[in-house]
Amino acid sequence: MVIDTLYEWFWWDRIWLPVNLTWADLEDQDGRVYAKASHLYVTLPYAIVFLLVRYLFERLIATPLAASVGIREKPRVTIADNRILELYYISQCRKPGQADVSGLSKKSGWSNRKVECWFRKRRNQDRPGVLKKFREASWRFVFYLLAFSGGVVALHDKEWFYDMREVWNGFPKQSMLESQYWYYILEMSFYGSLLFSVTFDVKRKDFREQIIHHLATLTLLSFSWCVNYIRIGTLVMLIHDASDVLLESAKLFNYAKWTRTCNSLFVVFAIVFLGTRLIIFPFWLIHCTWVYPTLQYAPFFGYYFFNVMLVVLLFLHIFWAYLILRMVKKFIFGNMTRDERSDGEEDDEDEDDNLTEEKKEDGRYRYTNGSGFCPKERKNGCFGHLSLSENVCQSKTVY
Repeated sequence: MVIDTLYEWFWWDRIWLPVNLTWADLEDQDGRVYAKASHLYVTLPYAIVFLLVRYLFERLIATPLAASVGIREKPRVTIADNRILELYYISQCRKPGQADVSGLSKKSGWSNRKVECWFRKRRNQDRPGVLKKFREASWRFVFYLLAFSGGVVALHDKEWFYDMREVWNGFPKQSMLESQYWYYILEMSFYGSLLFSVTFDVKRKDFREQIIHHLATLTLLSFSWCVNYIRIGTLVMLIHDASDVLLESAKLFNYAKWTRTCNSLFVVFAIVFLGTRLIIFPFWLIHCTWVYPTLQYAPFFGYYFFNVMLVVLLFLHIFWAYLILRMVKKFIFGNMTRDERSDGEEDDEDEDDNLTEEKKEDGRYRYTNGSGFCPKERKNGCFGHLSLSENVCQSKTVY
């Protein structure tokens, strides 16, 4: 009884539909076919199918493609087994502070320096390799390219593609087209698969923002599907896919070390991203959903809900635009070395990870790289005498 009451309240006409409209108005009739909430159930098994197709694609296509451009798994430095440090790494923290390092040093019988090196090498083991990133980018590139191409084919001859007012012409009695059905179902299934795979995909600095983006996108698409906002929904998907194609292709060339091609694509991506997501999205699409509907009916909860979700996406676009502009700045001044969004896109090993600890007679420590010299000593002529509490060579720069 309680569940039935909640169900009826959730789908109350006055929440999601304009005044004088009911769900009965969106029943198939007079040759018109409307989207229904029950249609969305199929996105769950389709998302699982996407995961299976992705697995096969990455192994059978992306991996050989990576090998053809010289991308292979880089062997990782092995580390000594230490149950105390491993337990702390898994259950407590991946990057312990100095006080914790001292405590672990006493428990394990290792020096502070050796404990710090162990944690650094252990983190390096968990960092995704270039091959993994290449396979991910390949999969997303293929999907976004197909989705964008399919969206253009499906929309290029529609009047609302050129005139935003046509989005609401005859609303809500706008029959759903077969192309719209598949465009929606495949996009939602793909974003659903991204949520399922988030735990084993490359984790970046904008991890939380990505989760919010996927959830907001799925919520928007589900709502627009149920209340027949399909026309505006297809336009929103199209402008998102446009820049995503360029981003993933730039990543591919970056991993393959085709620097000039990567840089050129990144510039084009930045222009398209700023144009579609900070100009077209707010000043065309949000304007279309905020202004034009009120000319036909009074605002209602669903109207505000839909526009608020669009604004959430807009704020995410602004956040990513900030990161992109930071990268453009570094690119212009010649010191862009990695993706600003990525935690994993660092050198897998700092050279000081491979240093050997030698204790001197005066109680201080000297660290060598196996040839008897500190890297900084070899390059700059310094004699690398560093105390145990200091960072080796005082720098993370790889010499």
